[in-house]
Amino acid sequence: MLPPDDEPKWLVHAYVDGELDPANARAIERCIANDAALAAERDRIEALGCALRSNFPLTPPPAALRKRIERAAGLRRMPSRPTWLALAASVALAVVVGSSSSFYVLAPPGDPTADAIVSDHIRALMAPQPADVASSDRHTVKPWFNGRIPESPRVVDLAKNDFPLIGGRIDVVERNPVPTLIYHHRKHLISLTAISAPRKPDAAPVSRAIEGYNVIEWTGDGVTYWVVSDVAASELAHFTELLRSTPSDQ
Repeated sequence: MLPPDDEPKWLVHAYVDGELDPANARAIERCIANDAALAAERDRIEALGCALRSNFPLTPPPAALRKRIERAAGLRRMPSRPTWLALAASVALAVVVGSSSSFYVLAPPGDPTADAIVSDHIRALMAPQPADVASSDRHTVKPWFNGRIPESPRVVDLAKNDFPLIGGRIDVVERNPVPTLIYHHRKHLISLTAISAPRKPDAAPVSRAIEGYNVIEWTGDGVTYWVVSDVAASELAHFTELLRSTPSDQ
């Protein structure tokens, strides 16, 4: 729980620096989403950091100094890998997974939405409780979002398919509160985030890998869905197909 009074303002500094634990980080994100002053403070700190990095770039130490430090610490530099391996590792791949309508690609650089959603999933994994509302009953989870976000998400029960619902939470993506449903599959958590996109055309699922997690994105009926988990890509693709093919009242 966050301290009272004006402590959240000071915690924004720790949040921008990535120093908060997962629970307080999520709490600060919610405060920022609902407090213009905190949002302005966050923007000011980030702008200051960008200005400092631009005007005072880090300069690597001279090679001679690095060698002296390594010798003093008893370190030995490992030989570099062949450059062709580095080149091969950087090549983006596109392969079919699950079905002909689902593809796997490396995440495009600088995708703030994807990065934020994966970060929220990681924080949930680290938190004592990954859900703000813990329940396997969709009739409990869906109404819980009412009044907390503009729209409640579509909730599908997939327990009979070995993907039981275990709850939901509110994440903050690009400064906006969004609903995230949490499913369970063989000791793995799956986060399903729904972001309103009324002007975005429907799009088939596209899979990618971000920081070691499998991510699938698709758009349907004015909503963009993001699924994140460390389950196998084929299992996450199967989960996605079940979500898309199962009516909400099932």
